[in-house]
Amino acid sequence: MADSIPIVLVVAVALVDGDGRVLIAQRPEGKTMAGLWEFPGGKVDDGELPEAALIRELEEELGIDVSENCLAPFTFASHTYEDFHLLMPLYVCRVWDGTVTPKEGQNLKWVRPMKLKDFPMPPADVPLVAMLRDLL
Repeated sequence: MADSIPIVLVVAVALVDGDGRVLIAQRPEGKTMAGLWEFPGGKVDDGELPEAALIRELEEELGIDVSENCLAPFTFASHTYEDFHLLMPLYVCRVWDGTVTPKEGQNLKWVRPMKLKDFPMPPADVPLVAMLRDLL
């Protein structure tokens, strides 16, 4: 068995608009894996519930208000990177209040599920694309 490495819990969401498109965000310059596209979300703080973290992150990153009962647990990613292991629950959300706005200067795109594979993503996100395509 390999040496133990830290487990990082992050949470993400597939926001699905009325046209069945999914929102992805591009990681900004200066961040790890800059330039890659990912589902919105972020780190879960110590003692924070995943749903609460996602609601907080969506407000901070996109300026939208999501209620917990609109977050449907969908699947998760479990991926070992070089210096940590990522555990990432992925939710699907079709209802929110407010207009999606890039509050952290990130690029955003609404993409048809069949086209998600055309965008370079972090390794942990890649398996989620096929699952989303099958769902939507």
